[in-house]
Amino acid sequence: MPRSDPSRPAAGGFDEDGDPTREESLARVLGGGRAAIEGSVPPLAFLVGWLVTSGDLPAAVLWSLLASGATLVLALVERRRPKAVLIGMLMTVVAAMAAYYSGEARNFFLIQLLSNAASALAWMVSIALGWPLLGVIVGGLIGTRARWRRDPVLLRAYRRASWIWVLQYVIRVAVLGVLWWMDETTWLAVARAALTYPLIIACVAVSGWVLFASIPKSHPGIRKPRVPLAG
Repeated sequence: MPRSDPSRPAAGGFDEDGDPTREESLARVLGGGRAAIEGSVPPLAFLVGWLVTSGDLPAAVLWSLLASGATLVLALVERRRPKAVLIGMLMTVVAAMAAYYSGEARNFFLIQLLSNAASALAWMVSIALGWPLLGVIVGGLIGTRARWRRDPVLLRAYRRASWIWVLQYVIRVAVLGVLWWMDETTWLAVARAALTYPLIIACVAVSGWVLFASIPKSHPGIRKPRVPLAG
């Protein structure tokens, strides 16, 4: 009976060991689009609140917090870990405090601007050090831990794909930075909402394409790093 070629994916999307094939979606590995959707709820609520109340900052912040609270309740009802939602709520509170104590509504977006700048720097440093954060995240999720770093093919692929994430943060910093400097609070709210869910989805899609396109067809994929034998 002829043996199947282990380098070729088996039917049904799984290989002979029961693992997803090398062509699996990065979005699926990262947990789908739920986190991106939940992350876009507070800024959308802030935007709606800001427009409805004609620029009333406390009211817009309240709308954002109520939306975050609703998302939190939904996560608890579905028995999911609400870590991302709680972080979003904390950032909203900190942003509101920055706007309140500075007396400038635009500073509500200053925390988001600074956090994206810090994220861009962190991802660039991780790439330079040979620990691209996309590899760290995916390796932790799929159970390969840091073994991918000993596979030159996967290390190169994760490095290339991580640059897409850097670009995502740079785009936000550029757009939000210009609008913050111009003191365009309404447009800051619009940009904040527009650059959350849509940009995250685009980033995951493009970085996933770059990741898998950088892995030769002969390689078994991200779940099976080719680690050299010791000795």
